[in-house]
Amino acid sequence: MSNIVRDSDVVELSAPPYFNFGEKVKAKRTIRNDGTYAGKEIGEILAKKGEEGYVVSIGTFLQQFYIYGVEFMESGNRVGMKRKELDPAIARDEMSDLPLPGGTTA
Repeated sequence: MSNIVRDSDVVELSAPPYFNFGEKVKAKRTIRNDGTYAGKEIGEILAKKGEEGYVVSIGTFLQQFYIYGVEFMESGNRVGMKRKELDPAIARDEMSDLPLPGGTTA
């Protein structure tokens, strides 16, 4: 018998990842160790609500969700998080105003 609880019937993997490598994101809520983070006590804070970090990896979980490996700047922790636990650090409509690498603009 499995204790895994699925969040929804939505399969995120049918679309491209919401976040990109290197994208700046922030935690929607405080994230604590559920026992899967080595070297930290269960319940220890891994990322505070609003803490910003960068997407450093993109994996999958249960053939359903993308898991974003986020390197948080303040805590120094790298935490695997679902889309629903993250917000873009820069509003998506503001991102179109940023220059592209190489000094060109869109």
